[in-house]
Amino acid sequence: MKKPEILFLKQEDVIAAGLLNMKMVIDVVEETFLLLSEGHVINPPKIKLGLPDNENWTSFFMSMPAYVGGRAPVAGFKWAAESKRNAAVPGMPYGVDVVALSDPDTVYPKAIMDGTLITAMRTSAMAGVMARRMARKNSSVACLVGAGVIGRTMIMAVDEVLPELKEIQIRDLDEKKAKDLASEFSGRINVVPSRDLERSVRNADIVVTETTSRTPFLRRAWLKDNATVIQMSSYEIDDDVLLSADRVAVDNWEQLSRGAGTLVKKLADEGRLKREDVAEIHELVSGRKPGRCGDDELTVACLHGVGAIDVAVASRIYETAIERGIGQVLSLWDNPLWV
Repeated sequence: MKKPEILFLKQEDVIAAGLLNMKMVIDVVEETFLLLSEGHVINPPKIKLGLPDNENWTSFFMSMPAYVGGRAPVAGFKWAAESKRNAAVPGMPYGVDVVALSDPDTVYPKAIMDGTLITAMRTSAMAGVMARRMARKNSSVACLVGAGVIGRTMIMAVDEVLPELKEIQIRDLDEKKAKDLASEFSGRINVVPSRDLERSVRNADIVVTETTSRTPFLRRAWLKDNATVIQMSSYEIDDDVLLSADRVAVDNWEQLSRGAGTLVKKLADEGRLKREDVAEIHELVSGRKPGRCGDDELTVACLHGVGAIDVAVASRIYETAIERGIGQVLSLWDNPLWV
């Protein structure tokens, strides 16, 4: 009888297996959404356990299961968690995630790995895939709101997909974080810390919000009429930003329209936004629905993350780790009892 061997990959291992290659992660995201459009992905809505509750959480845990078929079928899930308390402790990450992979036929576990950086990379890669289809090809100025972990990977993503980008302005309530992040990319990417959000938004061709805010702060009056807005959190933009858009896209309508505290759910509940009003990202990748159709359109995208992408990226990391001999092999049992 074959023993179930589990490859354990700590954070340093997933880095050694190539996770910080943004182009690779974007490619995996596109491949996975194409598989989804072809019916080879099963991606149930995520399940959230907020403490003390989902509306007023100080910490939460989220299960994100998925099956990804295609060349190397795999089942798995991400166990995602965030804590506001961690933000007040130096050296503690705000989010701590784990990804587990299983063989879909034997159901034996294959891998357990750090998912914190997978989350960071795939989150911005999804925005990159969306920007590639929703932003103007000649976009030259980006405004990123939020200089945390996702701010860092978002710089990598927009730089990868928008080749004519000349400047990335980054704004954060903590000005030092924005300055430090700009310095980190000095000599590679032109990142400029911003002290005035409105001014940066007015100058921007693409605006990406990646904050923990639960109160909308991005105003429609600030935006160019042909800008692209990508909201990465639940509710960072005014209702009018989305409702006035010429084209709206989401990563997963079912998930966003049911998710507590999201802009999409609010507008859907009010009857002001319907499924037929939006394109899902897999429809854009497959060409079933168009992205931007002209340089005069205002386009808006709302993304909240789907488990299939975490599983797909983790699977690619697993394959590379096996090839390179990275990680520690564990065994679930020596001789199973009561089979």
